[in-house]
Amino acid sequence: MDVILKDTERIDDLQIKGLRIIQDKEGFCFGIDAVLLANFTKIKNNSKVVDLGTGTGIIPILIAGKSKAKEIIGVEIQREVADMAKKSVKLNKLEDRVKIINEDIKNIENILPVNTFHVVTSNPPYMHTDGIKNINDKKAISRHEIMCNLEDVIKSASRLLMHHGKFYMVHRPIRLADIMTLSRKYKLEPKIIQFIHPKVGKAPNLMLIQFTKAGKPELKVLEPLYVYKENGEYTDKIKEIYAKEDIGEI
Repeated sequence: MDVILKDTERIDDLQIKGLRIIQDKEGFCFGIDAVLLANFTKIKNNSKVVDLGTGTGIIPILIAGKSKAKEIIGVEIQREVADMAKKSVKLNKLEDRVKIINEDIKNIENILPVNTFHVVTSNPPYMHTDGIKNINDKKAISRHEIMCNLEDVIKSASRLLMHHGKFYMVHRPIRLADIMTLSRKYKLEPKIIQFIHPKVGKAPNLMLIQFTKAGKPELKVLEPLYVYKENGEYTDKIKEIYAKEDIGEI
């Protein structure tokens, strides 16, 4: 292995195409929401992609492994987390296609060329900052809108995307009204939405949304996605998503 791990870091097998990722046992580890978002995207060959708030780089690494995207840039504000993502890129020998940038997304249009990317993805912090005691805690920054808020993410995505480019995001249904209002403010038209339910009979606690920059108003609601069976195992659909090898389009 040609990367050096810290004492608290470990290597996890992503169980697809030999991909692996480095995570910090004391930090924020990726969850099913990131995996669902990566597999919800549709990436045409030779696409240029940006992932906002990339964390440990899980979404760029999965997209690189499951598509023929030409360039995938992950943007992460936390230096330690960005450095860990860079090591994972090196671990998977993806340096020719994946780049991690330690930058604030609010400043991203001064770092990356605007109106040039085919796809933008984001698994942003879901929660408001109410009640946060330590705003420097890595887990808190990943979960709460400390370093950026929903509007920052949507505005940045719109600025980066080319005309008719696609923005894919995973978020909480409780923020749906905010998301729809802000997306239209920045000319991102919601086109496809899918609600994620813990299991049958339970209300959705996640949702996947695809927006098109300057798209025509028409929203398609996909059938619900259920994560767990009654016995606590993943549903067949979730297993199928995890095993999906190709998210590309010609």
